[in-house]
Amino acid sequence: MTSDNRASEIAALLQLQAGAMQPGDKLPPVRTLSKTYGASPVTITAAITSLTALGVVRAEPGRGTFVAGWDGAGRDVAQEPDYAWQSSTLGRSRVDPVRADQSRAGRPGAKGTADHVQLSWGYLAPELQPFDELRTLGARCAKSHRAWTMAPPMGLPELRSAFAAGLGADAGDMLIMPGGQQSLVFAMRTLADPGSTLITESPSYPGAAFAAQAAGLNLAAVPADADGIRPDKLADALERTHAQLIYLQPNYANPTGSVLSPGRRVEVLELAKRHGAFIIEDDWARHLSLEGTAPAPLFTQDPDGHVVSIATLSKPAAPGLRVGAIAARGPAGERLRTARIADDMCVPALTQEIALGLLASTAWPRHLKRLRTGLRERRDAMVAEVQSSMPGARVEIIPTGGIHLWVKLPAGTDSTSLTAAAQDAGVLIGDGKQFYVDEPPAPYIRLSYSAASIAQIAQGVRRVATLL
Repeated sequence: MTSDNRASEIAALLQLQAGAMQPGDKLPPVRTLSKTYGASPVTITAAITSLTALGVVRAEPGRGTFVAGWDGAGRDVAQEPDYAWQSSTLGRSRVDPVRADQSRAGRPGAKGTADHVQLSWGYLAPELQPFDELRTLGARCAKSHRAWTMAPPMGLPELRSAFAAGLGADAGDMLIMPGGQQSLVFAMRTLADPGSTLITESPSYPGAAFAAQAAGLNLAAVPADADGIRPDKLADALERTHAQLIYLQPNYANPTGSVLSPGRRVEVLELAKRHGAFIIEDDWARHLSLEGTAPAPLFTQDPDGHVVSIATLSKPAAPGLRVGAIAARGPAGERLRTARIADDMCVPALTQEIALGLLASTAWPRHLKRLRTGLRERRDAMVAEVQSSMPGARVEIIPTGGIHLWVKLPAGTDSTSLTAAAQDAGVLIGDGKQFYVDEPPAPYIRLSYSAASIAQIAQGVRRVATLL
C-alpha cells in the first residue's frame, strides 16, 4: 500500500472519529495518532491536511488540531461566534434601535425594493436632481490638482463664503461639513455635555433625536403647531430642564411643513437669551420654497451667537453630494472649528470643489427654478389625491416649502400597522409615531412627494387609501 493510500485510509478513519466528537474538541497529538494507527508522523500529517481542506478539522499551530463542525459532506457548520460578552462591555445603547430601524425602513437598500412606490424617501428623485451639471462639474473638477490635495480643515474659503452669503455671516463663521446629519451630531456633541438635555419641537425630524442620543443627551419634547414651536411650552421646558440646546426647524419643518411665525421667532430668541441656551437651527429646506420667498434664517435675527445654523446641499441637489455647513459666532464657533480637526480633518476637496462649482454656476438658479416647479406639481398632486381618495384623513397644513405632507388619519387608526400593510402592498410611507419623542396625540403618517413621479404618487396614495 502506498503512503498516499495509507494517508487516505487514516483520513477516513479520523473523519469517523471526528464525527463522534463535538465541534471544538481536540484531536490527539500527531505522535499519539501515529502509534494508534501504526503510521509515520508524515502520513498522519498528510491525513490531517486533507481533512483540514475538507473543513472537517481545524489546525491551530502551537495548540493542536480541533474538530470543526461538519455535516458528513465536508461542509463547515461550526458553532456561531459568541458575542454575548460585548453586550455587558458596551452597556446600554444610546440610539434607540427600534426608532432607528423604523427610520431606515424608507431608505433605498433597507426595507422594500425598487418596485415599491417611494413615499417615504426624504431626497429628490433622480429626474429632479441637477445630474447633468454635477456630472460635468465632477469631470472638470477631477482634473484639477487642487481636488486631490488636503483641503483646509474648515473648508475651502470660497465655499465658506458661498454658504455665508445667504446668512449675512462672515466666511470665518462657517465650517464646511459632510452633510446635514453629521452636522447635527457634531454640533450637539460639541456644544453640550453628555447627560444634559436637548429640547426639540414635537413632532420633529427623527434624525435629530438620533443625533442627540448619539451625543449622550436627554430629550425633552415641546409641542408645535402650524406656527411652529409654542413659546409658552418652551419657557416651561427651559425652566424645568435647564436645557442648553434647543433644536428647531424654523422653515418648512419636517414632517409638518410648518413655518415659525415672525412673532414666535422673537419670543424664541428672547427665551434663548434669558436662559443662556443655544438654538440649533436646521435650515435643511432653505432652497425648497414652493411659494414666494423663504423666510430668512433665524440666524440672521441673532447678533449674540445664540443660533447655530446648519445648511445642506444634499436635499436641494443630490443625496450623494454630502456637503453642508455650520454657521456659529463667538466662542461656540471657535470651539466647533477646533473640535472639527479631531473628526476627519476635512471634507474631501473633490466634493467641495463640485459643490463650489455648482453654487457659483448659472446652472444653480436654473436648477432651483426647475426644482420648485417639479416639487410644487408633486405637492399639489399628492394633496389632491389624499383629499379625494382617503376619506377621514386630513392635511392640516398645505406646505409652502419642503418635501413632506403630514396626514392626520381617522381616529383609532394604528399608524404602525398601516405603515407595515402599505409596505406589503408595495408602498413605503412614514409612520407618524417615529416623529414624536413621546406618545403622539393622534395617528399620523408622513408622505413625501420628492422621490416619486406624479403617477407614482397617485398610485401609492390610492393603495394606502384602500388599506384604511
